[in-house]
Amino acid sequence: MKNSPPRQQKGAVAIEFALVFVVFFAVFYGLVAYSLPLLLMQSFNQATSEAVRRSVAMDPNTPNYSTAVVERAYQVLDQQLSWVPARFNLVQRVDTNAVYSAGTLRVSITYPSAKLAQVIPLLVLPGIGTVPNLPVNLQAQSSLTF
Repeated sequence: MKNSPPRQQKGAVAIEFALVFVVFFAVFYGLVAYSLPLLLMQSFNQATSEAVRRSVAMDPNTPNYSTAVVERAYQVLDQQLSWVPARFNLVQRVDTNAVYSAGTLRVSITYPSAKLAQVIPLLVLPGIGTVPNLPVNLQAQSSLTF
């Protein structure tokens, strides 16, 4: 009897596709899922540095200078982060912080990754783990002594 090759190969293509698809999907989802946290980090770094830059441009003879510098930093953070959708739950003066003491202005953003998990579904892939695997907080800080 002659063995026909198509009968022996039946289902092999489906198994190969399933194996390759899992790897392809993991890579593609990783690219998409990590792009948003990276965009947020870049925006946080830009916002904190811009807040410091614009705040130190204030006249030091301004009444209540230390309070005015901090308020200006918060205003700039509001402007710089206005693009972030409300669904991301970025709360000013909770996730953001501006402190002026001893001639140093520090502006920081600490955004819990758990809030981001409400927007991007986390996948647990066998052999790979959680995608995206993020730190507990996304943080950015800028400071300047003047």
